[in-house]
Amino acid sequence: MRVPPPRVRDPKIYPVVGIDDYLPALPAQALTPEAVSRRFADAHPWTPEFRGDARLFAIEREPTPASVLVPLVERDGGLNVLLTRRADHLHDHAGQISFPGGRADPGDASAIDTALREAREEVGLPRERVQVLGPLNTYSTVTSYVVTPVVALVWPPFELALDAFEVAEAFEVPLQFLMTPAHHHRHAAEFDGVKRQFLSMPWQGIDAQGRPHEYFIWGATAAMLRNLYQFLR
Repeated sequence: MRVPPPRVRDPKIYPVVGIDDYLPALPAQALTPEAVSRRFADAHPWTPEFRGDARLFAIEREPTPASVLVPLVERDGGLNVLLTRRADHLHDHAGQISFPGGRADPGDASAIDTALREAREEVGLPRERVQVLGPLNTYSTVTSYVVTPVVALVWPPFELALDAFEVAEAFEVPLQFLMTPAHHHRHAAEFDGVKRQFLSMPWQGIDAQGRPHEYFIWGATAAMLRNLYQFLR
């Protein structure tokens, strides 16, 4: 019998069982727009570390194709990753940190087109400021989405316009921080006898009111960032 997949409502309650500080941080010279562009132009094979947790559980609905944009914004201090905090009332992934993105529409020509359209709709990111580098391997979530991460460079200046129904907040995190495995925490959880691990990358940032705030990046978003680390490595 198919059962609803387990939902992690509060990831912070699950213990940290490891920190991946044994892995090297990517050097700054590997994280420039030129270096990241060269890596996508290179056909060197790689293997994603995380493919998703959907295979662990009996999923109650058919897989849904989706895409997210992984926007690497050029700033004076290097590249930043543009992320969003989803609105608290949403059915799937409420309040979580995520990339701009969503399910594919029938009119979308490709996974890349889905990612660009969703980024425009959710945060107002103009296509003319975006240079798509390419997709990474898909990631399958326990909510039955098969997600294609599309990595892109974003060139300022641009002004965001958030869809308040879906997005509570948009913020940036330095790519260097996210590509440093000493910031990657492993959590252990168990659901009906099924053991599961997930990553988190807590970021101490500043919220829209200028106050210190912890952005708890975890789950699918953290897994896709870890796959980006392996790809660039």
